[in-house]
This record gives sequence, structure tokens and C-alpha cells, in this order.
Amino acid sequence: MLYALPRALRPQHLCKGLLARSYTSDRAAGGLEIQVRALEGPDQAITEILMNRPRARNALGNILVGELLEALAQLREDRQVRVLLFRSGVKGVFCAGADLKEREQMSEAEVGVFVQRLQGLMNEIASSAVMGLIETTRGLLPGAGGTQRLPRCLGVALAKELIFTGRRLSGTEALAIGLVNHTVDQNKEGNAAYHRARTLAQEILPQAPIAVRLGKLAIDRGMEVDIASGMAIEGMCYAQNIPTQDRLEGMAAFREKRSPKFVGE
Repeated sequence: MLYALPRALRPQHLCKGLLARSYTSDRAAGGLEIQVRALEGPDQAITEILMNRPRARNALGNILVGELLEALAQLREDRQVRVLLFRSGVKGVFCAGADLKEREQMSEAEVGVFVQRLQGLMNEIASSAVMGLIETTRGLLPGAGGTQRLPRCLGVALAKELIFTGRRLSGTEALAIGLVNHTVDQNKEGNAAYHRARTLAQEILPQAPIAVRLGKLAIDRGMEVDIASGMAIEGMCYAQNIPTQDRLEGMAAFREKRSPKFVGE
């Protein structure tokens, strides 16, 4: 189910119904740039962000970045959303990276502002779906956090090799070095990766949402500090989870040998 979300809609209203927005960098053409869709039935609480900028191969331009940030800010406040999937509406490509044609028309000041917004977007989604940081082949260097995230993921030596050479990796190569978690054989519809991601989302969905959220917070923040500080962060997150109804439900379900029914409280 999909319907239009007015720009003035505030985050607290999102839980009342299905969320959908569309944007375009070419208003006259009327093409959709992103859509946000809440799934139904057994997949309720899974929400998808569909990127659909075919002429630019989903390249990250000013409008796309801005509207993705806006959508993420609203979804963050929606307690009905437990799992968020990013999906491409352009067959054969997920995202071509930054829109270099658009950036070429920017002033130096505008480039600085855009890169800051792009960093903000990457901080929100922290995705490792990019199969190559090719900026050095274009006279650039990664400016959306690639020089910081890649060494944390793969180690300094391999990150330097990939960034210095601008090498593109196949899915098999990316899996072998730990850049991605899964690879799948493509199907005729070109959406095999989406179906694998949705299967993973379905595995996450029945788990306690507060525990998942706090686990994510502990991992993300803990990776930025030393192990002792990370353990302290984990302890604070654990303490926040202790008074939740879901924790009590999980213990009761274990004792009664039944499946838990988590409500996110």
C-alpha cells in the first residue's frame, strides 16, 4: 500500500498510517525519486525506501540526499517501524554514488555543504552496499565517510589499497574480504538482492525491538572508542533494557516454553 505524505506532516503522525513520499530533481518530468512504503501482513513493521532515479542511476544529488535525510528523520520517530530496507527501483544498479555531473556545476562553497549533507546521510544509513570507492579515478577522494568506515571494516592496509587504486569489487570479492554479508545469484527480475534483504528483515522482525535498537546503538558507539569505553556503553544500554516489558515477556516465554510476543515497550 502506498499513499502521498504531505511535506508538513510531522513525525508523530507517521504511526497513524502508511507512509509514502516521492521527490524529483526534474519537477517538469514528474519522475519519482524516492518512495517510502510500509509493508503489510506478516511483514508489517518493515518499511522500504525505494530509490528511483533511472536517468542518473540513482546517483546521490542534492534533492535525493535532502529528501532521504528528511525521510530518515521522520522514520526514526516512528515506533511502528522496526526494520528499514533500502531498495533500488532501477534495474541493474543500486546507487552510482555521488552525482558528479551535478557537483561539477557547484561552487566550492556549495560542494562543501553538499559533502557535509552526504556525510550526514551516510551516518544515518551506514551502508556497506557500495562495491567500490572510485573517487581517486576522478581526481577526488571519498568525502562521505569512506576513508573512515572502510578501514574500520576491513583494516587500514586493505582500505588504503582499495581507495588508492579505486578498484571495483564483484560481489564474490566483496564477500571474501568481509565487505558484504551475503551474495546471491541474480534472477530474471533483477531483484534477488532485495529478496535476500527482505528475508533477513523477516528474521529481525520478531525480535524485541528495544533490545535490537539498543544492541545497534551499543555496537555503533562502541566501535568508535576503546574496548573499556565500549563495555561501559554496553552496560548503559543493557541497563536501559532491564525495565522493559519485552525483557519480562522474553523471560516468561522461556520459562513457559512458548514464543515471545514483543510489543516494543
